[in-house]
Amino acid sequence: MDALVAGRSPVPHRTETPRRSPLRRALRGRSSDPVWARPTLLLLLLAAALLYSLGLGASDWANGFYSAAVQAGTRSWQAWLFGSSDAANAITVDKPPAALWVMVLSARIFGLSPWSVLLPQALAGVLTVGLLHATVRRCAGPLAGLLAGAVQLLTPVVVLMFRFNNPDALLVLLLVAAAYCVVRATERASPRWLSLAGVAVGLGFLTKMLQAFVVLPVFAAVYFLAAPAQWSKRLSHLATAGLSVLASAGWYVALVEFWPSSNRPYVGGSRHDSLWELTIGYNGLGRLTGEETGGLGNTDSDMGWNRLLGPEMGDQIGWLLPAALILLVAGLRMTRRAPRTDAIRVNLLLWGGWLVLTGAIFSYASGIIHSYYTVALSPAVAALVGIGGTVLWRARTDPRARVTMAGTVLVTVISGVLLLRENTAQHQWLVPAVLLLGFAAACLLLVTSRTSRAVTLSAAAAALVACLTLPTSYSVATAATPHTGVLPAAGLGGSGGFGGGGAPGGGGAPFGNGAANNPAPGGPGSGGGDNAAGPGRTGGDGGFGGGGGPGGGAFGISTPGERLRELLLEDADSYTWVAATTGSSNAAGYQLATREPVMAIGGFNGTDPYPTLTRFRELVDSGRIHYYVETSILGGAGGMTTGDDGGTTGTADRIGQWVERNHPARTVNGTTVYDLSE
Repeated sequence: MDALVAGRSPVPHRTETPRRSPLRRALRGRSSDPVWARPTLLLLLLAAALLYSLGLGASDWANGFYSAAVQAGTRSWQAWLFGSSDAANAITVDKPPAALWVMVLSARIFGLSPWSVLLPQALAGVLTVGLLHATVRRCAGPLAGLLAGAVQLLTPVVVLMFRFNNPDALLVLLLVAAAYCVVRATERASPRWLSLAGVAVGLGFLTKMLQAFVVLPVFAAVYFLAAPAQWSKRLSHLATAGLSVLASAGWYVALVEFWPSSNRPYVGGSRHDSLWELTIGYNGLGRLTGEETGGLGNTDSDMGWNRLLGPEMGDQIGWLLPAALILLVAGLRMTRRAPRTDAIRVNLLLWGGWLVLTGAIFSYASGIIHSYYTVALSPAVAALVGIGGTVLWRARTDPRARVTMAGTVLVTVISGVLLLRENTAQHQWLVPAVLLLGFAAACLLLVTSRTSRAVTLSAAAAALVACLTLPTSYSVATAATPHTGVLPAAGLGGSGGFGGGGAPGGGGAPFGNGAANNPAPGGPGSGGGDNAAGPGRTGGDGGFGGGGGPGGGAFGISTPGERLRELLLEDADSYTWVAATTGSSNAAGYQLATREPVMAIGGFNGTDPYPTLTRFRELVDSGRIHYYVETSILGGAGGMTTGDDGGTTGTADRIGQWVERNHPARTVNGTTVYDLSE
């Protein structure tokens, strides 16, 4: 009766939907989903958590350059805010600090350790798989979402970077979050969701600067093309989202630029202590043109359309790249007559634009570019495989769809075998099995319209196993291999690039990323060389890249001997910096060993003009630096500055020469140390 008075029809008790417990709802998912959808998703996320987190501590400090900045942030909130290399705030890392903010908070909660530094990356990996699944699922259903999540999970460079403390892990998570928001915004022309996408991209800028903006034209074009609203409203929404990007990224640029330079650290990677300069130059257009000031040279020797499948990047991202491109073209052709707002086509355009634009930049950039950057392509590859594969599978009664599916499987298997043979001599026993299974699956896919349901499902399963076996083997081996240094690479039995991991004290990596073609001498604590970055590591303390650490490579951190560590800790409380040395990676090793500030002269690679010789002498005269540790980095020619006579001299060189002339030296654990207090 009360219901009738209120204008509602009474509902018989027998038709009420019974309430389910929270656990049962989590396991069952949506009522419209197949019974297998939610349990399979939970298994996928559990697999991601295990693959990305088990054995994290084996990589020790991973990239010691960032780990030292995390250590600094646990000692100083100002160092946390600016991303300083040391707690005394001499100079920052050469990237914005958003990724460091997360790692520092983890280290403050759980205590500073390799595990706490790497934990945020593993969590970012799990969240990325979940968000990618949710995004793809919205347009193509749970099967497509699960396939996309599985491809993302099992891509070798993804496993590498979600177990490593470079900023790329957080960047990928933020860009996938932005893509999810764009998809939601496009469904109903929602300015709120579009602004949230702008916020995510802005935070991506605070993670890795202009690389986060590469996808912006794609996001904007897709929304303008497909959102169900008048074009004037779509433009208004895009303008509002642009303001969201500007606000979420620009506040930090303004903070640094207007903060008195005397009360903050020098902006590492810039020539004039400017975050704006760092954005446009070293971390911006310089990466495209090869003219980034302070860089180590360009990498245009392999530049071209096939770079993503070549020896530098192929084994990192190339396994399913041909499949993604084929499925993109097929999907767009199949939806060419669909309405403007068609969800499948919207997602194909979004992820396809992401893949093509980002891939083109990576292929033709002539500045500094590393193989692990390709992790930014992984969500697009995974989404296109999930969406395109599902669309073709649903249309399998059409012979053109069956031929495309069979051809995609063959191309994927053959290209995978070629990548395996080109990059490693290991696991070759997989080749005949994968080829046989792939050809069998392709043949069955051609006749699925005339076979039983069991045979049809077996064909699909065989195709998936054949296409995913080789990248999965690479990914599992990557997770089982320690990786250290600033230039890691995924691979079987060790890191393929200089700076990557391997067995403790291992020499040059056996395959991939130039190391095979330009091997550096191996030896205790030595790593592979690279034609883009100078000499290989030398063993012992204080050398270029230093020694120690599992399989450290070029720019790997220095690990001081016990006598040297004890020396640096003498009267540590009486000095602002217990030591100074050239290059952030060298400084990082001493800092992580002592947990005390160590000044990195010249920043990351010793080329930043900070501190000047005059400033360094002032700090020494005021008793703020105790020791100077002699190192060699790129010939010591870092920090080139123009003198009064129009010539150039290296800032780091000038400081080293002045120290050598004016202060006594001693040798400790094979390293030359100068006492600046004498």
